Amino acid sequence: MKFIAILLLCSRLLPSLTQDYHLEEIDCNDEDVFKSVDSALKKYNSESKSGNQFVLYRITEVNKTGEEEPFYSIKYQIKEGDCPVQSGKSWQDCDYKEAEQAATGECTAIVGKRGDTKFVVATQTCQITPVGGPVVTSQYDCFGCVHPISPASPDLEPFLRYAIQHFNNHTERSHLFALKEVKRAEKQMVIGWNYKVTYSIEQTNCSKENFLFLTPECKVLLNGDIGECIDRAYMDPKRRITSFSQNCNLYRGEDFVPLPTLICRGCPKEIPVDSPELVEPLNHSIAKLNAENNGTFYFKIDTVKRATTQVIAGIRYSIEFMARESTCSKESDKELTEDCEINLLGEILSCTADVIVVRWEDKIYPTVNCQSLGKTSMLKRPPGFSPFRSVQVEETKEVTTKQLRHCEYKGRPQKAGAEPASQSEVS
Repeated sequence: MKFIAILLLCSRLLPSLTQDYHLEEIDCNDEDVFKSVDSALKKYNSESKSGNQFVLYRITEVNKTGEEEPFYSIKYQIKEGDCPVQSGKSWQDCDYKEAEQAATGECTAIVGKRGDTKFVVATQTCQITPVGGPVVTSQYDCFGCVHPISPASPDLEPFLRYAIQHFNNHTERSHLFALKEVKRAEKQMVIGWNYKVTYSIEQTNCSKENFLFLTPECKVLLNGDIGECIDRAYMDPKRRITSFSQNCNLYRGEDFVPLPTLICRGCPKEIPVDSPELVEPLNHSIAKLNAENNGTFYFKIDTVKRATTQVIAGIRYSIEFMARESTCSKESDKELTEDCEINLLGEILSCTADVIVVRWEDKIYPTVNCQSLGKTSMLKRPPGFSPFRSVQVEETKEVTTKQLRHCEYKGRPQKAGAEPASQSEVS
């Protein structure tokens, strides 16, 4: 029942999700923003069965869509507090644990406002970094960003089941088709999710006359027909597919030539960003970057955005990735290893790499070009009555600089005589 309100709010926005979806960036000092974050953080803490509650540290980004009963897309940071989750206290009644003992986290949430006072959390994902340890939950999806996902991702299972069933129900083929291979997939987080998936299908021995749907008895025909499909779908917050389009090209089994080969034998071909094939070229890319960079600290690859491979005089890998400054210093004579953690306040680079691998010569030729996206510096907050205040400025090596408005939670007074809490704070 709790999803009904969410779905009613989302249903009015569905046409815009696949066409003109506009977000308005707003000031995170807005009282409704605080109430939205309050709802999201309370929901996150309520879902924990053990340990301590997390306390709001800072809001880093806020976007809003719609004027009447709007949705807020929010990114915020949290720190572990000293209140157990079973204490019955609100997170606002908790203090931060000591820094060296506190886990930290970063969350993204979509919160809808109903009426003047009710806030409904449509979706939320948090990544938590324990003390001295790695991130223990998956990285959140960037609201509005389109990014590739692994063809083997479990997120694709309901999409693929729906797609194969749709094909078998809406074509005049005499036999059922089954999934052969997922080629590429990408996802966009909106109020729900947009998917685009490229995959191949193959004919089975199950005729539609005798089988209504695929069963374990359906086996792929050795010389059966083959198809390639590109499908798009919108999945609502309850993970139901409410909008779907399918475009499939079918070929006789003996006539089929895979599409990339048919178009161009030497053309670049996209490969999954988590492909094991990329491990070697990525290692050479980051080694080249660190060798040419004059900074004090090593950089570490954070995210691979896109990758292609091309057969030339060898194999050429073209890779787009994000690199971030690590905590390992070059002056310590320590090399970059898995133990080197990313410095969350360090410099960020957007990089492109061309790596040519010539196996028969046992040689690798990497070229890396990077552009600095700047780094953030944290300022101490002075006392004040607002639960938020602007505290971050992005410093960039580029000519153009951009100021980011990050809002930091003031927290409740911890000593006698401290200034009173904000009147706009949610109880």
